[in-house]
Amino acid sequence: MCLWEQMGRPGKVNLVELGPGRGTLMVDLLRGASKFKSFIESVHIHLIECSPTLKELQHRNLKCEDEDDSSPTSEKKTISRLAGTSVSWHAAFEQVPSGVPTIIIAHEFYDALPVHQFQKASRGWCEKMVDVAEDSSFHFVLSPTPTPAKLFLAKRCKWAVREVDKLNQIEICPKAMELTESISKGISADGGGALIIDYGLNGLVSDSLQAIRKHKFVDILDKPGTADLSAYVVFESIRLSAEEASGDVSVHGPMTQSQFLGSLGINFRVETLMQNCTSDEQAELLRAGYWRLVGEGEAPFWEGPEDKAPIGMGTRYLAMAIVNKNQGIPIPFQ
Repeated sequence: MCLWEQMGRPGKVNLVELGPGRGTLMVDLLRGASKFKSFIESVHIHLIECSPTLKELQHRNLKCEDEDDSSPTSEKKTISRLAGTSVSWHAAFEQVPSGVPTIIIAHEFYDALPVHQFQKASRGWCEKMVDVAEDSSFHFVLSPTPTPAKLFLAKRCKWAVREVDKLNQIEICPKAMELTESISKGISADGGGALIIDYGLNGLVSDSLQAIRKHKFVDILDKPGTADLSAYVVFESIRLSAEEASGDVSVHGPMTQSQFLGSLGINFRVETLMQNCTSDEQAELLRAGYWRLVGEGEAPFWEGPEDKAPIGMGTRYLAMAIVNKNQGIPIPFQ
C-alpha cells in the first residue's frame, strides 16, 4: 500500500507473487487490502507457479471463478471473489505483461532455485556434478572440462575477489542472478518494487545445499526426488545483480526478519491483540506465533518452556527491497 502511494496511486499495477505455495500469503494480503477500494481496483494479480497441483489449490483458496466474456475473441478471465481482482498464472516471471508498475513479493522462493557448487582443484575451479557408479549408486565427481555455470562463477568471483581466494569450495545460484536482473530491469522501466524474504546470508556461501525429508535432514543423494532440496539464499549476490542490471534502482537491506517486522510495528500489533485475547490458550498461541517470527534469543513476550523455543526465524530469515529510485526510499513504520 505504501509503495502504491509512493508511485502516485497508478490506475493499473501488477501484483506478482513468486512461488505462492497454497496461496495463503496472497489470501491474507487481499483480505487486509480489500477495504482500500482504489488500491484493489488497480491491481491485477500474477502468480508465478509451474505446479498444476499447487495452481489448483491457489485457485480454490483465492476463491477464483473463471468468467467467459460474451465476445468470442476475448480471453477467459479469472476473478478472485476475495476482492474482485483478476488473477493470472504464469510459468515464469518473464511472462508477466510489462508496461505497468509492478509490485513483486518473493517469500521463500529463492531458496528453491537450483544451485551450482564448485571446488578448487589443481586445474582451477571445477563444478561438482553427480555420476553413476558401477553398482548404480550416485556419487559426486568433479567436471573434467569447464561447464556453462562457470560464466556465473566468474561474475561472482569478480564481485568478491579477496573472499573467494580464501575458499576451496563455493556455491552459486545463476537462476537467482538472472531472475534478479529481470526484476531490476522491469522495475527500472515501469516503476514498482520487489520484497524478498528468505533464509540466507549476506555473503559468500561455500556449501549449504541440503535435503529434508519428513522434517529431518537426509543425504542429498539418498532416494532422489523424495526429499525437499534447499540452499541458503545469497543476498549479496541478489543485491549486486540488481545494481549491475540497472542504475535506476536502489536496494535496501538485507535486514533480519525481526528488524523488518519490528519496523512494520509487530510489537504494537501483538500488544493490541494480547489485550483482546479471550482465553489463556489464545494468548499462548499468540505468544508462540510472535516468538516464532521474531525469535533471535530473548523475546519480550516469551515466557514459555525452553523445550518449545522457536527455530530463530527472526535472525535466520532476511528481508531485502528493490525499488525504483524515482519513488524514494521505502517508508518506515511510524
